[in-house]
Amino acid sequence: MTQITGGNLLKPYSYTRREFLRRSAVVSAVYAGAYAAEPETASPRTYQICFAPQILDNNPDLLQIVADAGVSTIWLAGFFYGYWPAPIDHVMEWRDRIEKMGLAAHVVNVPLGHPGDSLGAKDGSFPLSPPSHWKLALRPDGSTYAGTSLHEPATEENVKAMQELNARGVKRVFLDDDFRLAIGPGTIGGCFCDAHKKQFMERGGYNDSQWQELLDAVRTRTLSPILRVWVDFTCDQLTASFRAMQAAAPNIELGNMVMYLGAEKAGIRLSDYSNALLRVGELMFDDKSFAPVKGKTDELFSVLFHRRFVAPERAFSETTAFPSDKLSAANMAAKLTISTIADVRNTTYMSGVTPFPFTHWETLVSAMKLQASMHAAIAGQTPRGPLKHFWGEASRYVGDDKPFSLFLAMGVPFEITDTPANDGWTFLSDADAKSLENLSTPGTKLLCRPGAANRIEGVDETLEALFAWRRGVLPSLKNVPYIEDEKPVICAWYPSIRTALIWNPAESRENFSLRYGDSTRDVTLGPLESTLLTSL
Repeated sequence: MTQITGGNLLKPYSYTRREFLRRSAVVSAVYAGAYAAEPETASPRTYQICFAPQILDNNPDLLQIVADAGVSTIWLAGFFYGYWPAPIDHVMEWRDRIEKMGLAAHVVNVPLGHPGDSLGAKDGSFPLSPPSHWKLALRPDGSTYAGTSLHEPATEENVKAMQELNARGVKRVFLDDDFRLAIGPGTIGGCFCDAHKKQFMERGGYNDSQWQELLDAVRTRTLSPILRVWVDFTCDQLTASFRAMQAAAPNIELGNMVMYLGAEKAGIRLSDYSNALLRVGELMFDDKSFAPVKGKTDELFSVLFHRRFVAPERAFSETTAFPSDKLSAANMAAKLTISTIADVRNTTYMSGVTPFPFTHWETLVSAMKLQASMHAAIAGQTPRGPLKHFWGEASRYVGDDKPFSLFLAMGVPFEITDTPANDGWTFLSDADAKSLENLSTPGTKLLCRPGAANRIEGVDETLEALFAWRRGVLPSLKNVPYIEDEKPVICAWYPSIRTALIWNPAESRENFSLRYGDSTRDVTLGPLESTLLTSL
């Protein structure tokens, strides 16, 4: 058995910037020596980061710090919902300086804006909402907001920006996940203003009574025929805008950064972006949201869902800290494990227009090397197991984006399915449970939260209830490894290479026993630590 494992990710830090710069040079040398002694294995994993030019203006040492840590690509903030916050000439000056260092440089645009501050622009130097000649969006209740809606001239101005970047030789552009038509996760999106109402009703031949039917369906989250048409109408708008930008810049690879569980109800028809670069949706941007086991499994659930739609080499993470100093180095490093499990090849750090603390890099540099090494061993493999990860049409069109995800931490392998499986146990969200209640599924056993559906077995989404349920199914598991201990742990199983990835989501050191057939293997993992067990 081979085990690749990392160190304690909860080590505290309290260095000044000058002391950190000195220590980072020592750390880089130590790790360079350690890895030089090992056989080199090409890893598919890349590390990238997004900076506003203003960050680099104010922190001239930062590029060298991230380059020394192993970052290979810098994404520069470009066109933001009607503005160039930094003039395009200045963006290109930084592009040229970055490329002279041997790094790649690309651009992130935010086409539509966000209903609120998603950038952390505390000094007011960065505009947070579109200009006044852009129209506000209208919610179903009649209230208005700025951002995440499509009116003229949003697409036209974004097309012009893409043309300018194309003329400057930019090769890749990501559209930030504010490129959506919903205010946030769980919202049924689209703008309900008079102009969009008129366009929708004329397109479908609807009357005022049917418009009221639509509003009622949105309020009650009912996947009625007219609501399905509305969601498709919204998706058509966003896809058309994306394709217009794509066509305007034929030499640029355009990517879409989708929000947490982003899908059709947010105007994001994921199949429309399967050939584009895709940045998978995450949400747990601070310690408070990421620290609970449920926060980690929710985030893993979203990433696994989005990976259904994009090849691993074109998948990028959304490894974000926001506010910039509210996600610890330990938790940021732990997020890297999610991308390894899901075979997301490109890690992209982001923290608005303020960099996260320089001292994070001392923790990240070792975690990045570890995850690159682990990723090299499992790249191209697909997790398999009896527990099924399923996010269905009802969740994607009308659901509240509260997945039944905690089963991922039961220490039993899982796999991702886009339709109800032919075996094992499939855990359903409330929306999917209601939708599938009368579906005959002879292959898989459906489970949901109690009360979500009358004809489907209910299990509370708590570790206590899930481990009690697990006791009844463990005797039936055949040819599948699992963790014997009843404590939270993620066990991803890659049978074709006889390897399991074990991740301890707890902030304490834990001992685990992995059983496979008649044999047991013991492993000790520090806080938030992960490891590979091979030759199973």
